[in-house]
Amino acid sequence: MGLETPTPRVALGVSGARGTPVRTVYEPMVCMVLQGAKQVMIGDQLLRYDAASCFVASVELPATGCVMEASSERPYVVATLSLDGDALSSLLAELPPAPPSPPLAGFGVAAVTPELLDAWDHLLALLDAPDDIPYLAPAREREVLYRLLQRGHGAMLRQVGRADSRLSQVRRAIDWIRRHYDQALPIGTLAEIAGMSVPSFHRHFKAATAMSQLQYQKTLRQQAARRLLASSSDAARAAYAVGYESASHFSREYARFFGAPPSQDGARRRMVTADTIGAI
Repeated sequence: MGLETPTPRVALGVSGARGTPVRTVYEPMVCMVLQGAKQVMIGDQLLRYDAASCFVASVELPATGCVMEASSERPYVVATLSLDGDALSSLLAELPPAPPSPPLAGFGVAAVTPELLDAWDHLLALLDAPDDIPYLAPAREREVLYRLLQRGHGAMLRQVGRADSRLSQVRRAIDWIRRHYDQALPIGTLAEIAGMSVPSFHRHFKAATAMSQLQYQKTLRQQAARRLLASSSDAARAAYAVGYESASHFSREYARFFGAPPSQDGARRRMVTADTIGAI
């Protein structure tokens, strides 16, 4: 999954079987399923998308994703386009302004239009003509963004492309959380970074990410701890490294998050890694 291509910001993924849920952090991107279907849980929201729909994440989002429809005969195939803020802002500067919108989710699924499919076809066709990529890719990426702006994802992407929008303000706080997740982050500090009042920040952050800033931070901490435990059996050290003050509190939250205590889950992951290395 996630194989980069010669076309900037475009990646392809293939899976020949239904998967198990995988916890990750989605970077801002557009996801177009070419075959099969996927399900993703973001905060308290469950979304499903397939070849008739398009998923967009406009902010960095902790998520749990799972391929739902795939087989060796009909594998799950997906193309993704990382969102380029500069390209989006440049395009928006040439379009008529849109009216103000209420607090928006930073992600969503919308129906695919024939025009959007054509734009994706034009972009992906460059993979068969690599010599054309430096000259044609920017215009074809712009075509995809333009088509996205015309329909279901338009209001959200317009917010992302404006530096003074609420979504952009929330993204500033998200960037701070991701760089300082192992520290105490009072909501007042995050609201100040975002340039909002505390009530406004809480409302817009929850709308954008489907979770509170505390849930967001805890998710990043747990995922970082799990990466540490893939190479070490010291759960207490992992707990303190990601910002927990109590190893027992960390273990309880870890078990709720991953379904097993850190020692057990870490041992299982280290075993899988060892088996994989041995197979290579």
